[in-house]
Amino acid sequence: MTVRMVNKPDTLDTIVGTNLHMDILSDLAALLAGSIGIAASSNLDPTRKNPSMFEPVHGSAFDITGRGVANPLGAIWSAAKMLTWLGESTAAEHLMECVKTVCRAGILMADLVGNAKTQDVVNAICEEIERRGPF
Repeated sequence: MTVRMVNKPDTLDTIVGTNLHMDILSDLAALLAGSIGIAASSNLDPTRKNPSMFEPVHGSAFDITGRGVANPLGAIWSAAKMLTWLGESTAAEHLMECVKTVCRAGILMADLVGNAKTQDVVNAICEEIERRGPF
């Protein structure tokens, strides 16, 4: 799977695996996408009998708390995945369009070769949501 991810990433859409294997594969996928800071994840119960969990791949990163260097895009993308899971796909699409607009405007963290801080990215996305108005 790791070789296929590197050599033919366009042939993959969704990967299902055990927790251990997915820890490894999700880190590789994040790197291939450009940064672990943008990688979202979902741990789903397809029966919907138990809660599902949505989180950025990078985890909580307590070692950088308060420094303004944690990329919030993985958490925001995870929230969009959760919205889709909850049946709110229009809201998820709206949120992700706002994220794309902010990224295209060059408001990026250092891990994506930008100079914005965490709060700068969050503020820009919130402003874009407000600018677009209700979906």
